[in-house]
Amino acid sequence: MTTYQYRCAGCGPFDVVRPIGEARPEEPCEACGHQSRRVFTSPMVVRTTAALARALHAQDASAYEPCVVDAVPASRRAPARTADPRHALLPKP
Repeated sequence: MTTYQYRCAGCGPFDVVRPIGEARPEEPCEACGHQSRRVFTSPMVVRTTAALARALHAQDASAYEPCVVDAVPASRRAPARTADPRHALLPKP
């Protein structure tokens, strides 16, 4: 479904939702009922963000190139050290 915009001389712009290619040159205004002409506007094209594009690509690639690991990935940061001396007496992992 596509949103087409029309402009009534008295009421202003309004939108009509129709299947693609079925827009009429004139539509009755939703408020007053007068015939209103179609206004040609720019298409609503949305660009995918880079992060979403990478995630979608990784999802598609995993269907035929699964990422197989043989070990648990290493931690990226060291555990936080505390200033409490009682923590030094705890068993270490």
